[in-house]
Amino acid sequence: MKITMVGTGYVGLVSGTCFAEVGVNVSCVDIDKKKIDNLNQGILPIWEPGLENMVKRNVEKNRLKFTTNLKAGIKDSEALFIAVGTPPDEDGSADLKYVLQVAKEAAEYMENYLLIITKSTVPIGTAEKVRQAVKEILTKRGKSTDFDVASNPEFLKEGDAINDAMHPDRIVVGTDSNRAKETMNRLYKPFVLNGHPVIFMDIPSAELTKYAANAMLATKISFMNDMANFCEKVGADINMVRKGIGSDKRIGKYFIYAGTGYGGSCFPKDVKAVIKTADQNGYSLEILKSVEDVNERQKETLYKKALKHFGDLKGKKFAMWGLSFKPNTDDMREAPALTLIDLFTEAGAEIIAYDPVAIGECKRRVGDKIKYADKPYDTIQDADALLLVTEWSEFRVLDYERMDSMKSKIIFDGRNIFTPDEVRNHGFTYYSIGRK
Repeated sequence: MKITMVGTGYVGLVSGTCFAEVGVNVSCVDIDKKKIDNLNQGILPIWEPGLENMVKRNVEKNRLKFTTNLKAGIKDSEALFIAVGTPPDEDGSADLKYVLQVAKEAAEYMENYLLIITKSTVPIGTAEKVRQAVKEILTKRGKSTDFDVASNPEFLKEGDAINDAMHPDRIVVGTDSNRAKETMNRLYKPFVLNGHPVIFMDIPSAELTKYAANAMLATKISFMNDMANFCEKVGADINMVRKGIGSDKRIGKYFIYAGTGYGGSCFPKDVKAVIKTADQNGYSLEILKSVEDVNERQKETLYKKALKHFGDLKGKKFAMWGLSFKPNTDDMREAPALTLIDLFTEAGAEIIAYDPVAIGECKRRVGDKIKYADKPYDTIQDADALLLVTEWSEFRVLDYERMDSMKSKIIFDGRNIFTPDEVRNHGFTYYSIGRK
């Protein structure tokens, strides 16, 4: 079986590689020649645990190819996945120009039946727009080539994407065609041997499912951050509250950790997009609007705590541990670190930062606005305080002897990874989120 994956970003590269891993012949297509050249040399555009070795293995076995030529990539393919970006417009709605561009170009080249699948996160109605775009091009060509359109949203967690792709807890497919359903069943059969289902539904429901899932998870995070701020007012401990409610099976223990807010490529963009789609259809999603407001405020939490402690941040030096929006990725899209960098530097403070993999991405985004270090403890020399922003595993156990080089023993823990009594017993002033 041969498929074409258009887009070699996070979704396209991971999905295409995992299909190749189970024996599917995959052509990954992208218009970015430099990115394709790099991929053909084994240089990946993203950092994801396990991905580099899997790409190399499948390229060597000739099951995974990278090209800028869609016409060649689409030849003999049974299915084409559209996994290109859908960046938010200024009004928060998803920009579909790249999705529709792929659909039109595919229609220019297709000669046989093709199942066209939207893998990108797209608003309701996108599949129908893709269908119409393909029909228009085929009509202009004077062709009556048969095709189907389906929606197959991804549910990959950055940092654990390979496991999510190879062992999914569910696969959602929206289709109105039995032929498309048969193709998707064949394609996903190797991935559902663990007994988890392929859930077939109508296309609009599939398109909304991804938005609804991310919006629900974002809601849990903002709710807990709101509760954490409330805990500080009344002397409660958000970690105890989390344990108390997380044991309730109706709530669950996931996505209920307080911190500096969510970021990344999915939650911020998808919450904005579903709010905008609802507004366009005459309905206001008030809960999600509040979720977004809480999250934006939460990103400023460590800055506000530092400002309250010091009064004036001008001339102060802060060590920052963690830049990516979460561990095990170099992704800094909508990362709380970016908000904090802006706030602290605008207040006249100096930041020297360390992150295991995201320094290069941070340099690309903010340049020399801050300084960087190769090791975490190189950041704290003469620092007035430490800002813990991302909960990388290597930060969890503090070497207190090495921290004697700090000018002031102050820690602002944005992820609640340290034990308050232990830190304070070593002479530190300690601030966290939602704890005494």
